Amino acid sequence: MVSEGSRSTVLTNIGTLVTNDPDSGVGALGVRREAAVVFEHGLVGWVGDSREAQAADVRVDLAGRAVLPGFVESHAHLVFDGERAEEFAARMSGTAYAAGGIRTTIAATRAADDDRLAANVLRLMNESLCSGSTTVECKTGYGQTAEDELRSALVAGRFTDEVTLLAAHVPPPEYAGRADEYVEMVCRDMIPACAPHAKWIDVFCERGAFTREQSEAVLRAGVAHGLIPRVHGNQLGPGPGVGLAVELGAASVDHVSYVTSADIDALAGSATVATLLPAADFCTRNSYPDARALLDAGVTVALGADCNPGTSYTTSLPFCVALAVRELRMTPEEAVWSATAGGARALRRDDVGTLRVGTRADALALDAPSYLHLAYRPGVPLVRSVWRGGILVAGTEAA
Repeated sequence: MVSEGSRSTVLTNIGTLVTNDPDSGVGALGVRREAAVVFEHGLVGWVGDSREAQAADVRVDLAGRAVLPGFVESHAHLVFDGERAEEFAARMSGTAYAAGGIRTTIAATRAADDDRLAANVLRLMNESLCSGSTTVECKTGYGQTAEDELRSALVAGRFTDEVTLLAAHVPPPEYAGRADEYVEMVCRDMIPACAPHAKWIDVFCERGAFTREQSEAVLRAGVAHGLIPRVHGNQLGPGPGVGLAVELGAASVDHVSYVTSADIDALAGSATVATLLPAADFCTRNSYPDARALLDAGVTVALGADCNPGTSYTTSLPFCVALAVRELRMTPEEAVWSATAGGARALRRDDVGTLRVGTRADALALDAPSYLHLAYRPGVPLVRSVWRGGILVAGTEAA
């Protein structure tokens, strides 16, 4: 008997296949028409024309539907309790967004037990999966005591290997007016305790959160304990986040809603990815990033949903693709690449975000003939089937 994990699957009669491999097809998306792809042993085993499709244990006729790599969500805050719908309603009525709302979630998260936190992460991970996200990064940041940040990291680690320590989210209430003391405690106590259970170190380098000097101290302490830096920066106004991220070789700087020409030049000359989070700007009525300026300068761009209870309570990267095309003036091709291969770049992964021989067999099929429909039909649940490691994990394989 063939086990589910070892069986092979061939997807045939694909109308439009996005590989993100220019050697496999046309353009940056490596598009193939009337294509097929074989999954075996959890990896992509073959890509080619549908009429030449190889035999496999399972054959799925997609009847002309589009297939893309699974979305790579490189920015998510899923370990929390509570919700902030009233805060959202107040913003929609004219109250300006400020970072202080995070403290409401800190109180609820500290009061929740591990099982409750894990149940919420599982719910949101499943929601992400159903919208096509097969790789999801997950941050801490709503505990903000050594004990609560550690248990947040442990809860996140049940669901993903991409765990980010965001202890420096904002100074918690008990450290109001004493941010330097909080940063000292993060570096002295939290990072050593949590580093064995995380991969990344992050900081909110922004007015109302942490200064450049405080942010640098946190990131350098994380690096000293083997963590890789990433930065929340330039969300609420021009600031030092982009420069700090580039200087420290961060994998990404996220938000970048306000950047100068110097920031753009710095990013273009670096390996740091600019992760754009348009759903957060949508939910806060903030200015959208100038994606055109970034892309035209040669900056590598990723798209993330930034799921969190205060400023972007969505897990839908299809929604973000539509926003990116409409509001950020990205082409559909740029938006799809940024939500797949771009997210992989932001996580320094080359095994996801692409469908080429040897990469992980993470893919999604749309109830549409082309990836263009992600922007063309906004708000419609187009993701029909999702495979992770070659196994169907959401939707149906039936034609």
